[in-house]
Amino acid sequence: MRSLPSSASRDSLSVTGFETMTDRILIIDFGSQVTQLIARRIRESGVYCEIHPFNTVTHAFLHAFAARGVVLSGGPASVTEKATPRAPEALFGLGAPVLGICYGQQTMVAQLGGQVEGSPHREFGRAVIEVTGHCALFTGTWALGAREQVWMSHGDRVTILPAGFRVVAVTENAPFAAIADEARRFYGVQFHPEVVHTPHGAALLRTFTHDICGCRGEWTMAAFRTAAIADVRARVGAGRVLCGLSGGVDSSVTAALLHEAIGDHLVCVFVDHGMMRLGEAEQVVSLFRDRFNIQLVHRDASDLFLHRLGGVIDPEQKRRIIGTTFIDVFEEEAREHGGADFLAQGTLYPDVIESVSVHGGPSVMIKSHHNVGGLPERMNMRLVEPLRELFKDEVRRLGRELGLPEDMVGRHPFPGPGLAIRLPGQAVTREALDRLRRADALYIEEIRNAGLYDAIWQAFAVLLPVRTVGVMGDARSYDQALALRAVTATDGMTAEAYPFDPAFLSRVAHRIINEVKGINRVTYDITSKPPGTIEWG
Repeated sequence: MRSLPSSASRDSLSVTGFETMTDRILIIDFGSQVTQLIARRIRESGVYCEIHPFNTVTHAFLHAFAARGVVLSGGPASVTEKATPRAPEALFGLGAPVLGICYGQQTMVAQLGGQVEGSPHREFGRAVIEVTGHCALFTGTWALGAREQVWMSHGDRVTILPAGFRVVAVTENAPFAAIADEARRFYGVQFHPEVVHTPHGAALLRTFTHDICGCRGEWTMAAFRTAAIADVRARVGAGRVLCGLSGGVDSSVTAALLHEAIGDHLVCVFVDHGMMRLGEAEQVVSLFRDRFNIQLVHRDASDLFLHRLGGVIDPEQKRRIIGTTFIDVFEEEAREHGGADFLAQGTLYPDVIESVSVHGGPSVMIKSHHNVGGLPERMNMRLVEPLRELFKDEVRRLGRELGLPEDMVGRHPFPGPGLAIRLPGQAVTREALDRLRRADALYIEEIRNAGLYDAIWQAFAVLLPVRTVGVMGDARSYDQALALRAVTATDGMTAEAYPFDPAFLSRVAHRIINEVKGINRVTYDITSKPPGTIEWG
């Protein structure tokens, strides 16, 4: 189940359990496309952190948050222009360590009395940095004189340092690639340590959080589980919670956590739209009703969904119809089973971040996904969002902590509209869904047999609106073509096609053509993201 933007008017109960943590890092966001990666790297080292847009961080907020340290993110603006984002002036008087990254370095320099200018030699992509001075940030990672690979993305550069700063690393086009004021524990780097293209970037961030800021690394899923369960019990009390269960990782972990917290006060509603993977609906029902003994309402609404989708080809229209129909069915089931006081959602931290982005504030657009994110106000329920402080990889770790089976928590992402958007350029029919479902299952089976499932971010089949001529059994065939897709990714923001061995692809194609009637040609999609997207529709 996807999320209602956290800025929604209904009263939302965010469940974090970490409001009292003393070891936490504040990330002030200036609009970088990779700010979330900073948080991911920090959390991977066991330190809790939060991202907040620069324009929401007030003097009062800074003192209330009481961060052990602050990271200033990159961003698309230029500090050489007027009215561009700035860090709160109070930050530099807090006494907490500060790390400025790219734009964050530049605004810190400008605000503290230095100078930044447009560079005649911009740097985008890999660069080699040379360590020219000792620095606490480099301790245990980079030695004096070392030359290391980093990732740059900037058009401006520092030209004059503020008082107290010194240069500790340079590149060919950035004479102030890393700077330090050890007395105040202020550090700035022109490169991006948060991206995988800076090989030692995670180690540098860990040195900042653990050694410079003094964090102990106590952010664990076991601790989160205990705190979140206690928080849910305190907030929900004797109320009744309704949870929309899609079968995906987010809603499954939400349901398992809530059931551990409130037991029979939880009712899950699983609306089967008929566009799930082979055997998936049965798996969801078996897991939650039989294994976890959770109250589960299973509504097979496939006939209704397919009726409303009749003749629709446009993928965005498919998404809208599926989303609207899901809301209608969910609301009907909620009324049928006596309603509830709370609605549980699998809101994740990226959803929260996006809803209060620096690029225009809270979103007012409901995502066109299979979701209950746009449930009508008339349902009059308060939201419970126990995962809203977690990233996707943390949700998977929590799922394992809760005892969910690996084939559930480790499964590849699956779109809310299901197989409907993997039928591009054609109407959604039972025949097409069954054909695609069987082909997809064979593909995933072969991936698992080859031991490759966990090495791939996402893999799936797409049934194309193309018929091709073939020869089968000495006779002419005129059937559909199928595209296979598999990508590797760290977070889904970028992706590369998985480099299958040709023998593997040949084996998969042979099985699909021979075992799935109506397909006589199989192709493999090698497009990266960007320029393509992971899904086709």
